[in-house]
Amino acid sequence: METQTLKEETKTSYFLAWVICICAGLFFAYELMQFHMLNAISPMLMKDLKITATNLGVLGSTYLLADVIFLLPAGIILDYFSTRKVILAALVVCILGTVGFALATNFAFACFAHFLSGIGNAFCFLSCMMFISRWFPPKKQAFVVGIVITLGMFGGVLAQAPFTILAESVTWRNAVLIDALIGVVIFFLIFFVVRDAPSTTFIKEIKKERNSHFFKDLFSCLLNKQNIFCGIYTSFTNLPLMVIGAAYGSLYLSQIHKIPFSEASFVTSMICMGTILGSTLFGYVSDKTGARKKYMMMGALASLACMLVILSMQHASFSVMLILFFLLGLLSSSQVLGYPLITEHSPKHLTGTSMAVAALIIMGFPGLVQFICGKLIDSNWSGKIVDGTPIYAYTDFLRGFMVFPVTFLFAFIAALFIKESKAKTQEA
Repeated sequence: METQTLKEETKTSYFLAWVICICAGLFFAYELMQFHMLNAISPMLMKDLKITATNLGVLGSTYLLADVIFLLPAGIILDYFSTRKVILAALVVCILGTVGFALATNFAFACFAHFLSGIGNAFCFLSCMMFISRWFPPKKQAFVVGIVITLGMFGGVLAQAPFTILAESVTWRNAVLIDALIGVVIFFLIFFVVRDAPSTTFIKEIKKERNSHFFKDLFSCLLNKQNIFCGIYTSFTNLPLMVIGAAYGSLYLSQIHKIPFSEASFVTSMICMGTILGSTLFGYVSDKTGARKKYMMMGALASLACMLVILSMQHASFSVMLILFFLLGLLSSSQVLGYPLITEHSPKHLTGTSMAVAALIIMGFPGLVQFICGKLIDSNWSGKIVDGTPIYAYTDFLRGFMVFPVTFLFAFIAALFIKESKAKTQEA
C-alpha cells in the first residue's frame, strides 16, 4: 500500500514538474517574441523611425546589452531568492518595455524600451534553468531543456510571418500593444500555476552551501573554464538565430532573393522551426547516450557547411531558402547541449551564478555581432533608399554575414576543450 502511494506521489510530482517548467517556458517564448519581432517589422521601423541597418543593429543590441548587464546579478539573485517571485517581477518589467516600445516616437526611446524588455530576458531563461535543475534529475535535464527551448522557438516563429501579417493589418504599434496583452495573460498563468521546488533535504543543503563563502563561490564560477567554453560554444552556434532571425533575415531575403516580405519572414522563421525539432532531438539523443561533446562538434561543423551554401547563393527560390534556413536552425540547435553541461560542471548551490556567467558570453556576443553586421552591411552601401527603406546589394549582406562561418569554426574549437560530463552533476 505504501509502495503504491509512493509511486502515485512520484507520478504526481513528475507531472507537476513538467507543468511548472512548461509554464515558465512560456515566458521564454514571450521574450523571444520581443527579440525577433524587429525582423518582422524592420522596414516599418526603418521608415517610421528613419533608421538604417546600423541603427537597426543598435536597436536589437540594446536588448542583449540589458542581458549582459543584468545576467550576473540575475544568477546571484536566483541562487538566493524564490525563483517564482523573480520570474514574475521580470515579466512585469518586460511588459512595461513592450508597451513603451509600442509608444516610442523616436529611436532613443525605442532603444530604452527595448532595453527594458532585455532586462526581463536576463531573468527568464535562467529562471527556467533553475526550475529544471531543481525539479528534474541530471539524466533528464537535456531533454527538458530541449523542450523548453522548443517552446521558446514557437515564440520566435510567431514573431515572424504571423507578426508581419498582424502589423500590416493593424500597424506595427497596435501589433506590439497586442503583444503586451499576451504578456499579461502569461503573467497570470505563471502566478497561479508555477511554484518553487519543495524544500527537501537536498534543497536545504544547497541553501546551507550558498550562504558559506559568497565571494569565493562567485570567483570560482567566473574562473570555471567549462562555463567559459560552454558559453562560447552556445553563443557562437546560436548566432544565426540571434542575428539573422532577429534582425536581418527578412531584409536579406526580400532584397537579395526577391521574396515578398511576408513570405521572407516566414522563411526566416524556419530557423526557429529547425531549432524546435533539433533541440528536442539533440536533447533526447544526448540524454539517452550520456554523451554531449561529440554531438556539439558535429553540429558546429554541419552548421558551418550549411551557412557556406546559403552565402554562396545570389539568386535562390523561396523553397530552396526555406529548406536551407530550416537546416541551419536544425543543425545549430546543438547549442542546446551547452546548458545542461554548465549545470553538470557546477556545484548545485551555484547553478544560477554559473548559468549567469556562461549567459554573459551567450548573450553578449550576439549583441556585438548584431552591431558589427549592421556596420559591415552599411560600410559600402550605395545610399539607395526606396519608400524610406534602405536598399542593399548582395555584396553588402555577404560582407556582414561572413562572420557566421568564422564563429561556427570557433564554436567547434571551443567544443574540443569541453569536458564530457556523462550527464552527471559535479556532486554525483
